[in-house]
Amino acid sequence: MNAAQDPQGILRAPYRDALEAYPLLPEFFAAFSMDSPPPGDTRPLEEILAAQDEFTLGEFGIDKKSLPEQLALFIGAVRGREEAFALQSLTVLGGRDKGGNREIPELRFTAGEVVSIVGPTGSGKSRLLADIEWMAQGDTPTGRRILINDEVPPQEWRYWGERKLVAQLSQHMNFVMDLSVGAFIDMHGKSRMAKDLDYKKKRILEEANRLAGEPIGLETPVTALSGGQSRALMIADTAFLSPSPIVLIDEIENAGIDRRMAVELLIRKEKIVLIATHDPILALHAQRRIVIKNGGIFRVIETGEAERQYLGELEKMHRRLMECRERLRSGDPVA
Repeated sequence: MNAAQDPQGILRAPYRDALEAYPLLPEFFAAFSMDSPPPGDTRPLEEILAAQDEFTLGEFGIDKKSLPEQLALFIGAVRGREEAFALQSLTVLGGRDKGGNREIPELRFTAGEVVSIVGPTGSGKSRLLADIEWMAQGDTPTGRRILINDEVPPQEWRYWGERKLVAQLSQHMNFVMDLSVGAFIDMHGKSRMAKDLDYKKKRILEEANRLAGEPIGLETPVTALSGGQSRALMIADTAFLSPSPIVLIDEIENAGIDRRMAVELLIRKEKIVLIATHDPILALHAQRRIVIKNGGIFRVIETGEAERQYLGELEKMHRRLMECRERLRSGDPVA
């Protein structure tokens, strides 16, 4: 690997120092079934790579000579973790529905846009997201093709996790780690090589509390968070630490958080927000909605002025419903 590929002289550095610069180096060793050296190992990294077993590496189709190049790719990916991928546009070139009929030929998304996805259960909403996440090139059941910034993405992007386009926030979220909220954010931030982590941790906690309405502290165990608190934490975490430029929110109406504030937070971070929802308020809050039918993109509807006026009426009804809920929770009479 030449100097351009190795600007930090990482191959010549003691493993101990390389590990301090790139805490995720053990992941590189694990990816090729190599034993990770002890953290205090002072041997140069190039010496450790040269000592690896050829037979084990052969099972991955590589040899010791190619390890430096593989390491260069890994380091490049790690460096990219601290910044979100600069996506200006994403285009879906239409394929076909379950009956083989052609769907809408082109669908384009831009950063900072909110789009809702509607359709019956089983209509193909998840398939659309999977095609986007996989950066399909006519090789999925729908035959769709994905362009990134108006270009066909490089083939290797499909296999490197750092080019993961879609961050999914699912309806049910359960933590199994015995960590505090602060430790959880620290772990995620360090894995992303995030800059200004202390500031971002503070902002994540502030936004999570603003969304949930139930106090969350840095010392709160993540396993003790309610469903609404968990979702609020993950939305704030995604906004500040996730490099994925597209966020899919699945049925946020059931999360017990301020859903509109959640969407607005993600928009401020210049992400494309796709909302799979049955909630008319969220569907109409988007600039447009994609209607999925029989596995294909059946229609794209721009939210017009008449629908926005109707949305205002729905929000008034929703506020009254929330007021009623809060009265019931506090033991006050509703009437």
